[in-house]
Amino acid sequence: MTELENPVLLATIGGAHGIRGECRVRSFTADPTDVGAYGPLVDKAGVRYTVASARAQKTVVIVRFKEVTDRNHAERLNGTELFVDRSALPDEGDDFYQADLIGLDVRTTRGDMVGEVIAFHDFGAGDVLEIKPETGASVMIPFTEAAVPEIDLELGYILVEPVAAGLEGAIEVRSEEDDLG
Repeated sequence: MTELENPVLLATIGGAHGIRGECRVRSFTADPTDVGAYGPLVDKAGVRYTVASARAQKTVVIVRFKEVTDRNHAERLNGTELFVDRSALPDEGDDFYQADLIGLDVRTTRGDMVGEVIAFHDFGAGDVLEIKPETGASVMIPFTEAAVPEIDLELGYILVEPVAAGLEGAIEVRSEEDDLG
């Protein structure tokens, strides 16, 4: 993806729809049919896709890309992630994009260090943050106001409430006192 300086995941192609090369697409835009509103999309290999049309259908968007003309090509795109450069997206003021959370430090509301945000997931039942502690396997917490009461992008951290996040006793946290000793 050498073409994009700051890529943001906008959609994932889920497979072919019909015989004319249309694709079922999972859009991560506020209005799912706006998947093409920010210009051409680019996959990880740097291939560009231009949205010719997009229409909502149940839980996906049916998209016709100018570059995809038949079902065989559409089938080969199954699982392809599509990105735009962050500069193409509107500035949301105090709001943020999910990609902004990746790499942030994670601290408890008591000030203990938990780890780092390594991924943002949506498995259909709600948004989930994946956190990599300094030791051990990664953990997933719900991305809710109760579990994540504060996000500070400028200082580079999020606060989690251990009980609401399901972390109480699940991982070993490092307190600032441990660092001093």
